Amino acid sequence: MKVIETVAGMRECRRQTAEPVGFVPTMGYLHEGHVSLVKRAKEENASVVVSIFVNPTQFGPKEDFKNYPRNTNRDLAMLEPFSDVVFMPSDVEMYPDKYNTWVEVNGLTGQLEGASRPGHFRGVSTVVTKLFNIVQPTKVYFGQKDAQQLLVIKKMTADLNINLEVVACPTMREPDGLAMSSRNTYLTPEQRKGAPVLYKALSLARDKWSKGEKDAEKIRLEMNKLIRKEPLAEIVYISIADALTLQEFSHLMQKPALVSMAVKFGKTRLIDNIILE
Repeated sequence: MKVIETVAGMRECRRQTAEPVGFVPTMGYLHEGHVSLVKRAKEENASVVVSIFVNPTQFGPKEDFKNYPRNTNRDLAMLEPFSDVVFMPSDVEMYPDKYNTWVEVNGLTGQLEGASRPGHFRGVSTVVTKLFNIVQPTKVYFGQKDAQQLLVIKKMTADLNINLEVVACPTMREPDGLAMSSRNTYLTPEQRKGAPVLYKALSLARDKWSKGEKDAEKIRLEMNKLIRKEPLAEIVYISIADALTLQEFSHLMQKPALVSMAVKFGKTRLIDNIILE
């Protein structure tokens, strides 16, 4: 497994990499959810590239960029059996002096995570575009847990005619239903005990829907009521929206619905979602 730290080095390595190339962008501090993406990339491609880059431009001024968990040696050990190349650029390598070019996707970024985290998706879209240009993959793999991010990247890829396939992979969960996330390490034991309430609320929504409930606001209220029973949970948003446009539903129709939420436990912000279809 090669570890590359410069754009020039990655481009040179890419010329020698067997096609097709699967790519998994990450911010490091890997867990089994990340590994599942890399394993699928290995199954479907001759070569696999993984990036590890904690992207400063997608963090707000009061967010956790400086404290975001990092453990490079552990990450590399986890990737060794599955990845051919790991691209680990520095901040300066990705954003050199006087850098001032940005990619913005309108329409899908004004609600949910975009409303809660202004500027977040500009940073995501920009760094992902740069990584696509540097690595030039055949297929790129993202987890469904970041559902809005996945939609934004698919839209950006289509609009900019980027020649690759975006592959969505299922959310990986802990035995109690909590979606795997690097930020789970921030949780105290008490918060970790309460965190599965997110998946419980999503499961409640699926159960109500499967039994014929079509009033989206009634389902939101039931989810809200359940989460508020957990004293450490602070709801940021609960959404039941069109899974393609993210427009909120008042009444569930014959379209896939994305049920998503963000909930804070202390300073730790967790997101999760399911799709009803």
